[in-house]
Amino acid sequence: MSRDYAYLRERMVRESIAARGIKDPRVLEAMRSVPRHLFVKEHLRSQAYGDHALPIGEAQTISQPYIVARMSELLEIESTHSVLEIGTGSGYQTAVLAHLARRVYSLERIAALAHKAIDRMRHLGIGNVKIQAFDGTIGWSEVAPFDRILVTAGAPAAPQPLLDQLVVGGRILIPEGDRDRQRLVLYQKLANSIRRREGEPVAFVPLLGRHGWGHP
Repeated sequence: MSRDYAYLRERMVRESIAARGIKDPRVLEAMRSVPRHLFVKEHLRSQAYGDHALPIGEAQTISQPYIVARMSELLEIESTHSVLEIGTGSGYQTAVLAHLARRVYSLERIAALAHKAIDRMRHLGIGNVKIQAFDGTIGWSEVAPFDRILVTAGAPAAPQPLLDQLVVGGRILIPEGDRDRQRLVLYQKLANSIRRREGEPVAFVPLLGRHGWGHP
């Protein structure tokens, strides 16, 4: 049976995102535009617009829509920004960022997921994204600095290389805590200091890598 995914997506934005306090019109439009059902396995597409995470293979998940929208809003991304994403996963958050930023660079340590995400970007005609299979905790110095950095896995602390690759005035959003439970933490890099603000509790898969929880 065919489904009206556009209707389901609009209902998701209305009931699971806007109703929970997300107000940024550009974020809401991005969430309306990106077809989340194309970022999950075919047998899970009927669940794609529920407000919950779903498995994508390789012991990874696609984040719940509200969290994707919340993280995107907290970063305050402008259309001129260069954004680094750590943890491409399915590429869903990547695609949302691509609607908001000038350019998105995304690192994924699991090559199989990176390749699938690249294929999805091509299929959807998203041309302002570059994805690479690499240890995201090291960052991407060749194309730094970045206006915004989003980490989509839980870390014990913000990796220093990522802070180093942020412009002055830039922001990095990262789930910090233990391997099972974290809080969203927003950093702003000032001229001579780093401002840190803790937010709501979340639960992400652990950030593995040299400057995260160690190598897998």
